[in-house]
Amino acid sequence: MSTHVAENGGNGSEVVKLTKKDFVSDQEVRWCPGCGDYAILAQVQKVMPELGLKRENIVFVSGIGCSSRFPYYMNTYGFHSIHGRAPAIATGIKTANPELSVWVITGDGDALSIGGNHLIHAIRRNLDINIILFNNRIYGLTKGQYSPTSEFGKKTKSTPFGVIDYPLNPLSVALAAEATFVARSVDTHVAHLQMVVERAMRHKGVSFVEVYQNCNIFNDGAFDMFTDRAVKDDKMIQIEHGKPLVYGKEHNRGIRLHDMHLEAVELGNGISESDLIVHNEKSPDSYLAYMFARMEYPDYPVPIGVFRDVEKRTYESLLEEQIQGAVAKMGAGSLEKLINSGDTWVID
Repeated sequence: MSTHVAENGGNGSEVVKLTKKDFVSDQEVRWCPGCGDYAILAQVQKVMPELGLKRENIVFVSGIGCSSRFPYYMNTYGFHSIHGRAPAIATGIKTANPELSVWVITGDGDALSIGGNHLIHAIRRNLDINIILFNNRIYGLTKGQYSPTSEFGKKTKSTPFGVIDYPLNPLSVALAAEATFVARSVDTHVAHLQMVVERAMRHKGVSFVEVYQNCNIFNDGAFDMFTDRAVKDDKMIQIEHGKPLVYGKEHNRGIRLHDMHLEAVELGNGISESDLIVHNEKSPDSYLAYMFARMEYPDYPVPIGVFRDVEKRTYESLLEEQIQGAVAKMGAGSLEKLINSGDTWVID
């Protein structure tokens, strides 16, 4: 539970107590039974009270896809926009009212196909917005076509002989666009997912979170080979700031840098934790974070956690500074004068 002070008609203030229930809308949640989207929704609703904001100061923006139903289920302001344009809409909202907490909910198809251009530019501008990308490696809403993240060779309704596109890596895209906060989690790892969403929420600047999300209708078990409880200790690695990259049920495996390449090794026989990479999410460059993002099953354990968390001036703060500088130099300006400036004419 979290509290915040809300204005009370100018006659003082009152303490408003918010809980997860306050962020649950009256709309029926309409995802397929067993969909991973439910878990993501629950964790976002759970951390919302920690923002300390009134619900009317929070906005969820989505594009098109199964994930894009999200704004209906949040008892905040919301904007169900058009395919791939959620980052553009969020940019307008944040620059018009920087005090709002703005969240973009998108999927691998929505964000990385038609929305790729908008996603990249929202990230590189470092707007103080939170982007959560649901990655199920399939188009679910349109019934099972391959997406930009589908594996090479995968057979789908639109690729009966196998996908011949090489898949995009969402974290690589975000890091290449210089995202200041980059993380990954899994829909079934609810405690970890909650931690990652809360970290993203508290970051000042753009935060990009990829969530491996199971589509149990059109791509069931897409991540089971490394997220299943029976294998995850040996097939996944949780990266943590200031800690060596150790994994395995017996904590007997790790990742080291050898000849400028990452190498999965077993501890012992002359290899110790001191030989392993120590994760530094605050590093000013993103070289190692990018290398971690490229670690894929089955050659490496799949990493989850916060890959990067650095500080940089936000777009909206730079814009406001630029506007104030222009006003100080040239005056406040007049829209009427602007409209009537230059050549004008009358059409009878």
